[in-house]
Amino acid sequence: MGGARERPLPFAYRLAAFLLRRPLMVLTKRDWRGLENLPATGGFIVSPNHISYVDPLVFAHFMFDSGREAYFLGKESLFTVPVVGWVLRKSGQIPVYRGSAAAADSYRAAVAAVHEGKPVGIFPEGTITRDPALWPMRGKTGAARIALETRCPLIPVAQWGAQEILPPYGKRLRLFPRRTMQVYAGPPVDLSDLYDRPIDTKVLREATDRLMARVTEQLEVLRGEPAPLDRVDPRRLGVAETGNPGAEGRPSARTGLLRRRRGRRSSG
Repeated sequence: MGGARERPLPFAYRLAAFLLRRPLMVLTKRDWRGLENLPATGGFIVSPNHISYVDPLVFAHFMFDSGREAYFLGKESLFTVPVVGWVLRKSGQIPVYRGSAAAADSYRAAVAAVHEGKPVGIFPEGTITRDPALWPMRGKTGAARIALETRCPLIPVAQWGAQEILPPYGKRLRLFPRRTMQVYAGPPVDLSDLYDRPIDTKVLREATDRLMARVTEQLEVLRGEPAPLDRVDPRRLGVAETGNPGAEGRPSARTGLLRRRRGRRSSG
């Protein structure tokens, strides 16, 4: 599995792969799908759903096995962690400065990476999904904006299984019995009809909704069940858009959402 790489990997990237890939091979089983949909050459955006702190490792494993290793946009705070921050910086990963003037630097760095021919990994939800059943929630527009500006392929990816090793915002790993990590890359999202339109709020929302719809459709295949008709919007649900929501927000809103979904299923 895995094709020829376009360029030598940075030493820190090779070191991280050496240290992490073997334990992942031992501790997990893998169901990789859609590797043929990842472009063999050139830069592109690859966007998976987010369900656990573990799924960036699983997704990185999938991309590394494909021969097109990903360069991720990650929270700036991770780049200040001893050792981890060094590896992230030296391996070419891209820090994201949320809610600051430096956020534009992250965007420019991601665009430059695509132009350099790199696959750039962006979790379009921006954080672990707020959906109570772990379906993809309303996406942020960053991945779509980069794809529209660079006109590079936008690859939707669904993943499932990482939450069995570490539940959302959990602290205790559950490594045994071995769980199967499922990752499914689909064909590029067709944005060609949007290329000649101004990249405004309406166009960005349309492109992002197409991406999230495709990710959701692929996750339905992995989970073997239909997704709910309503996609969670954290602002309407009353929970924080980033970080651990914990007991914040309105638990009654989440409970109400689940009840409405159950009611629709039973009436259907």
